This record gives sequence, structure tokens and C-alpha cells, in this order.
Amino acid sequence: MGGLSRRLFRCAGMAFGILIGAMSLFGIHDAQAADNAANSAAGNAPQTLMLYGDSLMAGYGLSHEDGFAPRLEAALRDAGHNVKVVNSSVSGDTTAAGLSRLEWALVDDPDVVLLELGANDALRGVEPSQTRENLDAIIGKLRDRDVAVLLAGMMAPPNMGKEYGAEFNEIYPELAAEYQLAFYPFFLDGVAADSSLNQDDGIHPNADGVKVIVERILPQVINVLEADS
Repeated sequence: MGGLSRRLFRCAGMAFGILIGAMSLFGIHDAQAADNAANSAAGNAPQTLMLYGDSLMAGYGLSHEDGFAPRLEAALRDAGHNVKVVNSSVSGDTTAAGLSRLEWALVDDPDVVLLELGANDALRGVEPSQTRENLDAIIGKLRDRDVAVLLAGMMAPPNMGKEYGAEFNEIYPELAAEYQLAFYPFFLDGVAADSSLNQDDGIHPNADGVKVIVERILPQVINVLEADS
């Protein structure tokens, strides 16, 4: 092989090496860029908080913007949390109804569930043992799907009698202790029996009552969301 041919061969080899190196470099860069974009998208994806309850969270008697769900979502965003609130609450639901529709509700694949059920059980005089059994089953199904739970307690109305009230009211703290759940003892804390914070029926919070509930439960909701993030 002549000198000129050898020089041309060496130059061609160098050019080929540079080309392969450049292709590899850009390939790595593109892969890293794709990974970074995916990680960024995952980091920006909101957590999903599902409200699972009855008319107290469904917004009974209120305009949409005054309901618990939009008020809570706004408060969470104001506090710097990227959270999508999905309201799967149904007015009139008992714990039995909540259990029967749970699988359907979970299509939203929530990260956290705020569970508030049992008020209608007490109003209808459902045996506390049945209420406990239903709530236990709901919590168990949520835990099986690795969904974090914030349990909101309820209290039986005084007209149900002391014995019924005592048995009913102990359901929530005992389940919270058994499952080691985040626990808000009484969903209507600061609102129940205050006529200025309730609608004319004396049961459902008005817009001002919802504001109080959101303010009081917000720290607990934030704690659960941060623990799950």
C-alpha cells in the first residue's frame, strides 16, 4: 500500500471513529434527556386525594364552589401542595353503601383517601357492630391497594341514647388504633350544633361551616399527603 493510500486509510478511520463517538454521545444525551423529562413529569404530577363520604362531603345544599372538595383543594394549593381532589362522596350513603361501591370508586387510583362515613348509619339506628364491620372492610380494601387513609370520625346524635352513642362513638378511634391510621376525631368539630354554621336542617354545614371544617382538618390532610409523597 502506498504512502498516500495509507494516509487516506488512516484519515477515513479517524473520521469513522469521530462519527461513531458523536452518534454515541448524542444517543446518550437523548436518553438522558428522555429520562430527565420523565422524572420531571413524574415530579410534577399531582397527588390524588379521594374524598369518600356522604352528604357532609358531597356538598349537599351548597353551590359547587362552596362545597368541601373545591374548598379543600384550594386550601391545599394555597399551602403549596400539588393535589387533585376527587370527590367520590354520595349524599345519603351509609357505610354499607360505601362498601358496596368502593371498587367502582377506586378507578381514580387515589394516593390518599379521606374516609368519612357513618353519620347516616347513626341517624338510621344501624347497629354499631354493623357500622364497624363495614368500615373495617372498607379500610382493609384500601390498605390492600396500598392507599393511605385519613379516617374522619363521627358521633352519634344524643337522641340515640347513651348506650348507643357510647358504642358508636368508640368505633372510629378503635379502628384508627387497630390500623394505625391518621385520625381526625370528629369531622364536624367546631360546627355541629352551631346554628350559624349549619343549614336550616341543623345537620349539614353551610358555606361558613365548610370553611371551618377545611381550616381545622387541613393540617391532618397535609400530614398524610406529605407522608405519602
